[in-house]
Amino acid sequence: MSLHFAFLVLEEHPYGREMLRILLEKDLVPSMIIQEVSEIGDVEREKFLTRMAGQPVPPRLTQLIAGKKIPVYCVANHNDNTCKELLAADKPDVLALGGTRIIKPQILETPRRATVNAHPGLLPLLRGSASVGWALYKDFPQGATAHFIDPGIDTGDIIVKRQLPVYHHDTYESINYRIALLSGELMAESLTFLANGEAPREPQDRNVGETFKVIPDDLLEEGKRRLAEGRYSHFVD
Repeated sequence: MSLHFAFLVLEEHPYGREMLRILLEKDLVPSMIIQEVSEIGDVEREKFLTRMAGQPVPPRLTQLIAGKKIPVYCVANHNDNTCKELLAADKPDVLALGGTRIIKPQILETPRRATVNAHPGLLPLLRGSASVGWALYKDFPQGATAHFIDPGIDTGDIIVKRQLPVYHHDTYESINYRIALLSGELMAESLTFLANGEAPREPQDRNVGETFKVIPDDLLEEGKRRLAEGRYSHFVD
C-alpha cells in the first residue's frame, strides 16, 4: 500500500537530505517537497554541517530526486499561506518533517491523518535542541525517536524510538551523523506503518524529561571531554 505524504525541509538541510535519501531507497516517495528558503534555514543548515563535520555529506536535493517526478516548491516560511495553499492543493495524508522550524497549527491541520517528525534524541528524556550534546553533557544515552506532532515541542505520541550504540572511537561528530541515519530509518519505519494501516502510539509522560535550548559552548566541550576521556556511561564496547 502506498502513502500520499508531503516532505517539508529547510533548504538543503543535511539532516533532511539524509532522511530523504533513506526514504527514497525504501521506495517511500513524497508527493511533493516544500523547502523553506530563509535565514533560519541558513543558520540551521550550517549548525548541522558543523555538528557532522568530517562525516559523509548526503547528496544535494537535486541529486536525490534526479529522474524522479517529484515537484519541489520553495517558500519563505513553512508556516505561511503559500505553504498552506500548496498543501491544500496536494491533499496529503501525512506530512513528514525533515528538519524544519516549529510548525504551527494552521499547517498541522492540513494533512488528512497526521504530521510525523524524527527527533535526534530519546523522548521524553531529551526534548528540544542539541540532543546529542545535551546527552553527552548530562550522561544520558543517545538515540532517536519518531513521533506524531502536536502543538507542543517534541511532546506528541511516540511511534518508535531506538537507542544508538556509542563506541569508544566515536566522536561528537560521528554520533551526530549516525543519529541522522537512525532518524531517517525511524521515519521510514513510521511511514511504512502508516502506509499499511495505523502506526503505534505511546503517549509521553509530560512530567518526564526536559525541553532544552541550544547547548552553551562550555557545556558542549565538557560533554565532548567526557566522551573522549571514556567517562561517558553508555559505551557498548
